[in-house]
Amino acid sequence: MSQALLTLDFLDKETLAPEATPSGEVRVTAATRTGRQRKLYIESYGCQMNFSDSEIVSSILFDEGFDTTDDLASADLVLLNTCSIREKAEQTVRMRLSQINSHKKRNPGLLVGVLGCMAERLKSKFLEEEKIVDLVVGPDAYRDLPQLISQVDGGQKGVNVLLSREETYADITPVRLNSNGVSAFISIMRGCDNMCSFCVVPFTRGRERSRDAHSILREAAELVAAGYKEVTLLGQNVDSYKWASADGLEHVNFAQLLEQVARISPELRVRFSTSHPKDITDEVLHTMARYENICKFIHLPAQSGNSRVLALMNRTYDRAWYEERVQAIRRILGDDCAISSDMISGFCSETEEEHQDTMSLMDYVRYDMAYMFFYSERPGTLAARKLTDDIPLETKKRRLQEIIDKQQLHSAERNQRGIGRVHRVLAENFSKRSKEHLSGRNSQNQVVIFPRQHFVKGDYVDVLVHSASASTLLGEVVL
Repeated sequence: MSQALLTLDFLDKETLAPEATPSGEVRVTAATRTGRQRKLYIESYGCQMNFSDSEIVSSILFDEGFDTTDDLASADLVLLNTCSIREKAEQTVRMRLSQINSHKKRNPGLLVGVLGCMAERLKSKFLEEEKIVDLVVGPDAYRDLPQLISQVDGGQKGVNVLLSREETYADITPVRLNSNGVSAFISIMRGCDNMCSFCVVPFTRGRERSRDAHSILREAAELVAAGYKEVTLLGQNVDSYKWASADGLEHVNFAQLLEQVARISPELRVRFSTSHPKDITDEVLHTMARYENICKFIHLPAQSGNSRVLALMNRTYDRAWYEERVQAIRRILGDDCAISSDMISGFCSETEEEHQDTMSLMDYVRYDMAYMFFYSERPGTLAARKLTDDIPLETKKRRLQEIIDKQQLHSAERNQRGIGRVHRVLAENFSKRSKEHLSGRNSQNQVVIFPRQHFVKGDYVDVLVHSASASTLLGEVVL
């Protein structure tokens, strides 16, 4: 079953087509047809954790008699798994609810629920202002969905947004409805203990909890047995993963977990996201260096290149620390290891000189890619309570465009390095432009397009790259 990714280019406001998130995608859960009586439709917005959570929700409700559908018009239950990280993300969901409201008026038996970070943050507003919403369920309450749906069936509202210090959904096998059959997510921890001043995640997803290492390894082994070739270990801050058995005899940190997953099979590629600059250790880097099947790609969000701004953001590291971590990556893994980042322009009181520090950090690291945004104040965060959002919007946007322009140059430069070299590519899907070509990624997470020939999804293919754009490598198969 193929995943559905829709971008703003294809949005039709007069249809039931979903809108995209600020990162450019919204994922619609694919269909299952096993004869169950009720139909579940899920749209997932935001981060990979949300996409993974939707697989958990599908599994819970599959056991309660729900098939899934990718057609909103045939659904009995519509769930939006939401993101609160930026104001634009919340606006997108509100517009989507307005679209669904028109559909619900013609189908009064339809149940509509909001899951995830917006559910936790805006529970009362959804119930009081958005009359369309029947269910409001936070990230730690998905086990309660069957009971909440029963309440709604009985004429009540269903609400549970309580955060947990224990919930990791370790015993639930996700339904891989949107998978390409090659790559899968494995959630290794939930929540976040970092109190970055701009971020709502600690308030919407709670404190850090590391999942039982044995359950992670079991899930990875089951995926290998099912034919999967790649897993991505997910957490808000994977480097702070730390699990101990109840008897205290076993202790597993992230480097050790990464090694154990890599040893399941040499044919299994292992990725992870996200790393925090204050926590990524040389032990993790040396583990990556020892195992060829651990991908040489690290998402290391900087957010800013200026130490004063980083302190206001409560990132708990300064520019010198960040540069030292980049040096360690280059020293241990070499210059071929890809590094990506998050960047925020126009944070509270940022001066023009401090913005230029961000630009110079980009020149220092030369990121392979980056997620770039202008600062959006989030209610309830430390920045909203203690700092003034005093940078004019036009200045934020201008600085953001400068960041984007520089990153496009660096991405193109990094891709050009791949020309004339043979890349080991895991074939994942057909190329968007032609069924005669396949698309996959190399260890550095670069997209590579090559002639299909006799290859199929899940094959490892050696590709000699002959040309590149800022986002894609093109090549020929080496036999």
